[in-house]
Amino acid sequence: MKSLGRLPLLLSFSFLTAIAGSQLRAEDWPQWLGPQRDSVWRETGIADSFPAEGPPELWRHEVGYGYAGPAVAQERVFVADFLTGDIPYPSAGRRDRLTGTERVLCLAADDGRLLWKHEYPCTYHISYPYGPRVTPTVDGDHLYSLGAEGRLLCLRVADGAVVWSRELTDAYGCKTPIWGFAGHPLVDGDRLICLVGGEDSVAVALDKETGNEIWSALSAKEPGYCPPTIIRAGGTPQLLIWHAESLNSLNPKTGDLYWSQELAPDWGMSIATPRRDGPYLFVGAYNWRSMLLRLAADRPAADVVWLGRKGRGIGPVFSTPFIENGYMYGVDMRGELRCVELETGRYVWSTYAATTGGRSKNNASAFLVKQRDRFFIFNDRGELIIARLSPRGYDEVCRAGIVEPLSKSEGRDVVWSHPAFARKCVFARNDKNLVCVSLAAE
Repeated sequence: MKSLGRLPLLLSFSFLTAIAGSQLRAEDWPQWLGPQRDSVWRETGIADSFPAEGPPELWRHEVGYGYAGPAVAQERVFVADFLTGDIPYPSAGRRDRLTGTERVLCLAADDGRLLWKHEYPCTYHISYPYGPRVTPTVDGDHLYSLGAEGRLLCLRVADGAVVWSRELTDAYGCKTPIWGFAGHPLVDGDRLICLVGGEDSVAVALDKETGNEIWSALSAKEPGYCPPTIIRAGGTPQLLIWHAESLNSLNPKTGDLYWSQELAPDWGMSIATPRRDGPYLFVGAYNWRSMLLRLAADRPAADVVWLGRKGRGIGPVFSTPFIENGYMYGVDMRGELRCVELETGRYVWSTYAATTGGRSKNNASAFLVKQRDRFFIFNDRGELIIARLSPRGYDEVCRAGIVEPLSKSEGRDVVWSHPAFARKCVFARNDKNLVCVSLAAE
């Protein structure tokens, strides 16, 4: 009877522990676009604005080349990079051959000290050979990393030991896409879902513990670069795979096709993550190749509402838009931050203030992350901006330079790496350093 008397207390303790655990996990940024892959930072205690001298830098650690953003989990920071000699000036459509060392680094989140690294020789034969593209994914005791030439690794979080690895080009007889492997793998239950390529293997599900194949599906001339994404619509989970020819909905457990809708972006550049708002689903890419779909409520199906064109919708290059309350906010292909009415695709307003500072620049970009009632916007000039976005307009609160843009693109210096937001900080990298900058309220 005494043990029964303690039961309510034990249950209360377990409930509070679960809440505390969920709050701690919410402070992590363990994968592409955050804990729920929705570009939302749910942490509290964040500053309303930056000090006059800018937010304080807590530490920095030297890194090599890379577009891959950091992941933050379990009091550690993970980032992939590439060490080599002089990198040729990039040219779209030209594959540059470059030999070096690809690495995965694990740093202590509190002070940036190196805890472990895993490295291997790697030869690039891709356009824009500025290092890995994919943010590491942390899932429990394991870390998943995908290199620019297709080396997929499962590493132990504790010490970087290799659990399993696969060379995707060898395993599936496919060629590295011209801009490298860039689709961030997705953990779904016991599966690791990857964008690969080749015959019947554009999408592949592997056992996350062993690397063994569970299923493979879809064929296309190019796999594109869009991360696998899962939504729940029509009463069932749907895996979205957007390759260079079409957007496809699959059963995530089996790879069976539910529906497909043609949408072929220029240069095979299906990149931005699909965005859902209620019954609507948006996908968009370079040169106004975009569309809005209406998802069926009673089954896995979708119908086209509108197709993008100049003056309708947006065509993001590699920045994923944010959608809420019937409006979409995103960066168009020449740097215009736009607000778009979702149902019609109509422009509500546009500004260059958050990106170029005043004029059109091809491929100018910025990453948008929602936090409370405002956005943290990280542009390709290495500036972090706090702004409020609404149908009424762009309302900037403050901005500060976080990292120096060092990569090259069309005659200017850029930084094209998505930051991580965790532990009341922003973690951002360029081709020389990864920095941790405090965004905590005083």
